[in-house]
Amino acid sequence: MSELQLNILQALDKKGTIENSQNEFPEYDSQQVQAALNSLLARSKITYKTIEKDQFNLTEEAQDIVKNGSHEFRLLETISKLQQLKISEVSNVLGPAGKTGQARAFKNGWISKNGDELVLNAKIDNTNLPVDETALELKQLQEGSVLDAKKITELKKRKLVTVSKAFTFKVEKGVEFSLQIEKFDTDITSDMVITGAWEKANFKPYNFNSEGVLPESGALHPLNKVREEFRQIFFSLGFSEMPSNQYVDTGFWNFDTLFVPQQHPARDLQDTFYLKDPLVAGRPEDLKYFNDVKRVHEEGDFGSIGYRYPWREEETLKLVLRTHTTAISAHILKQLAQDPKPARLFSIDRVFRNEAVDATHLAEFHQVEGVIADYDLTLGDLIGFMEDFFAKMGVHDLRFKPTYNPYTEPSLEIYSWHNGLGKWVEIGNSGMFRPEMLESMGLPKNLRVLGWGLSLERPTMIKYAVSNIRELLGHKVSLDFIETNPAARLDEDLHN
Repeated sequence: MSELQLNILQALDKKGTIENSQNEFPEYDSQQVQAALNSLLARSKITYKTIEKDQFNLTEEAQDIVKNGSHEFRLLETISKLQQLKISEVSNVLGPAGKTGQARAFKNGWISKNGDELVLNAKIDNTNLPVDETALELKQLQEGSVLDAKKITELKKRKLVTVSKAFTFKVEKGVEFSLQIEKFDTDITSDMVITGAWEKANFKPYNFNSEGVLPESGALHPLNKVREEFRQIFFSLGFSEMPSNQYVDTGFWNFDTLFVPQQHPARDLQDTFYLKDPLVAGRPEDLKYFNDVKRVHEEGDFGSIGYRYPWREEETLKLVLRTHTTAISAHILKQLAQDPKPARLFSIDRVFRNEAVDATHLAEFHQVEGVIADYDLTLGDLIGFMEDFFAKMGVHDLRFKPTYNPYTEPSLEIYSWHNGLGKWVEIGNSGMFRPEMLESMGLPKNLRVLGWGLSLERPTMIKYAVSNIRELLGHKVSLDFIETNPAARLDEDLHN
């Protein structure tokens, strides 16, 4: 039994009830007292109630005011002695607090202005100065007196007082109260079983209110929680996941095979990260496909007239950080051409854009992309599947708006009504891959491919009420935010 526990029992034996533990044991802080009380409570020696109250702490400035008077009162005393004081000399009297003291003295009606000088207000008796209310109130707080809320608010506004929570305890005797604490057995040992001593042992009762120590463990980042929810949605719809661990690719796979012209703004240095070492890669193994892509760009083919510009090989072989996961889809669709058959594929991984960082944009983010390849697909199939896909996320009100993408035609932006924002918001982009892109790969003419994509960050920010993306990723992220947020359920409240 600790000294504090013994003191608590002795005080209870003498008084019957401890009304305020802080007054009874001022040398111990509230945490020490509560730990001792919990130990005695587990043995039914005592019962207690927690009493919470505000504790007012004086700042250094406030402590100086209690000792030397408030700024305004010291200014009043100085003017009373000198009869007048030049405004320019106030700082000599009060130092950095000169403006505060002068403003408060004016507000209290103690002084007035006469030209460039301060004088006593006509209502002030030079021989009987008013009470220094500020110093008096601070002294009363220091001594534990209670002030009305209006005065406390004013002192807090002047940053003279800070407020913290103080805890004290009312303690009463329990059903097993005594001045002695019996030693309980906590475990059944093999010796107890052999000798039969366990039958007479006095075991410590289980404390079912004790939560125990939380084990040290890792936690999934909210992005990974939402990513896993997306993965399960794709798997439930019969999709397979594409390998997506190749962050560096050539301009050929990232742009040219997707029918993005070499003069497109997306290929500028201010939009794309280019590698310096190595600067370029070798040609792809399938030179026929390489030349077919070149021909489609320069002259057109498969029903397209092309872009009619001189296509440069050195440009297409430059190495870049992929700007979209559609580069992965291009690789997989080219492989699918070897054995054309219906397929449902998806990927969720990082992409990189040379963008300015702000509250909603980073240079690195995640893209969710889905691709369906099947014979004789139509735009209606795309719209119908989008409705099924987003319904899995709890999003039912969709609108589609025609748009332009270099590698899909027709292309549609996807919008949904957001109840929280009270407006239609863009949630994704979609389209049918162009014939000149697919047929160059060797895919049959009637095997059509539809695709769509959206970011991973935006639904995560909505789900976890994050307004600034830099609070979701980067050095500003709170570890508590990562550890305590629940697993994602997109169909519950993503669009509320």
